[in-house]
Amino acid sequence: MTDNAHTKTVSDTFADDPRSYGTLNWLQALGAKLGLVVPQNVRDALEGALKTGSTDNFTDAERKMLERLLQFGSSRVASLMVPRADITALDENEPISELLQTFNEAGVSRIPLFRETLDDPRGMIHIKDVLRWLMTEATGQPLKSAKVDPDAEPPAANLFDLRSIDLNKPITTVKIRRQILYVPPSMPAVDLLIRMQTTRIHMALVVDEYGGTDGLVTIEDLIEQVVGNIEDEHDDDDETNIILDPKLGIVAVARTPIEELEKHLGVKLVPDDEETEVDTIGGLIFSMLGRVPARGELIRHPTGVEFEVLDADPRRVKKLKVHPPRPPATNTKTLPEAPKA
Repeated sequence: MTDNAHTKTVSDTFADDPRSYGTLNWLQALGAKLGLVVPQNVRDALEGALKTGSTDNFTDAERKMLERLLQFGSSRVASLMVPRADITALDENEPISELLQTFNEAGVSRIPLFRETLDDPRGMIHIKDVLRWLMTEATGQPLKSAKVDPDAEPPAANLFDLRSIDLNKPITTVKIRRQILYVPPSMPAVDLLIRMQTTRIHMALVVDEYGGTDGLVTIEDLIEQVVGNIEDEHDDDDETNIILDPKLGIVAVARTPIEELEKHLGVKLVPDDEETEVDTIGGLIFSMLGRVPARGELIRHPTGVEFEVLDADPRRVKKLKVHPPRPPATNTKTLPEAPKA
């Protein structure tokens, strides 16, 4: 499957829409805030300022976001996508009950559909459309007219009959399917973000030259590349950062503050002059490697601490096994016995 509808680059967008020049003006303003005599290439000027430390006018959070923004400008879709093996999707012939169960287990708002295989995608389902359909089925009226009068008799609760909903209906028989974007792995990430904004379609499947599905990207994936990880009300903020697993040993989530792990291990992982650079274990791992490690990868810290990646995707590390530094080897060599007289 191919998609040739989008052929414009970011520069084309600027040419067609003068309002887009606001982005350039914003970069000019950043250069002025840094006290730079801005040359023709604003990007090079800002990158140079960040490397030389000329960022006194920025907070640490602003500087990190600016670094991510510049990196995002050169990123390709292939480096940001969720790989095929990690995509949560459903066959279009599955019943509505299976769709609801998948939404519940995956904790996502959009699920792509396919016919028999992911290489034959059939659009996507948004949870809001599912809720609208359930309301319509329960009331027997189109959603817009299914309004509840709080003073009405009988009680408003009787307006809804959830038992009337047939959850065994195949997804294909319910008109809640939406379009999905199809993009190549080489597409610039910023071009995809602009396309999602203009089409108001916030999910894209990444397809290769043969029409096979390589991965998936949502608008949240793109935005997180600039602003950092986004967590909402449904993300578990009560999860313990560090646990002692009876089989694995010390296991820590990537967002664990470095200071917390340092206290746990009794080891200084970040020198005092670098404490503003990284705040979490995940940030420490990324700063050591300059990239996101893969599952199963082992990263050795100069202190002797070893981090084994238990869970990660192309965008971030999620969970690690922590191996404390080994104690120094002691000389246990047995001295030879004195010869007997």
